[in-house]
Amino acid sequence: MPISQALLPEFDHEMATTRRVLERVPESNYDWKPHEKSMTIGRLAGHVAELPGWVPVTLEREKFDMATDGAQFPSLTASSRKSLLEAFDKNVATARKAIAAASDEQLMKNWSLIHQGKPVFTMPRAAVLRSFTMSHIIHHRGQLSVYLRLNNVPVPSIYGPSADENTMAASG
Repeated sequence: MPISQALLPEFDHEMATTRRVLERVPESNYDWKPHEKSMTIGRLAGHVAELPGWVPVTLEREKFDMATDGAQFPSLTASSRKSLLEAFDKNVATARKAIAAASDEQLMKNWSLIHQGKPVFTMPRAAVLRSFTMSHIIHHRGQLSVYLRLNNVPVPSIYGPSADENTMAASG
């Protein structure tokens, strides 16, 4: 089985779960944050929506230098549920297409993240997709679920029932 075909079921499952969380972000409270050092809920939701956009960057480039390349990717802050979900859906569709088209050879080539001229990490693109994109999304989705709870918004089931949803979501 090609590596891309092994990655896609996990990607699809995690993106569907992430979308359910994003659907619940309260539009009336985008400026709320749990602590002065935290992102606002609107910025965190926007970050989750933009993260699938790292997939084509990972697959089409050998490296990404945050100092010189970062300006090409402005930060997204949610301004409406509709625009948030549209951005997420667009990024997920583009990411999925890129993963599906990637060869094993392409996925095993190294990719580097650079910050201030120094490598943050270098690893095979397949590992970058798992850690820097999917795990990164999952991490921030977890933060977002806490933000939802703190705003008395029902948290969807993620890997099992939540206190608000006692049934498992249908897997797709």
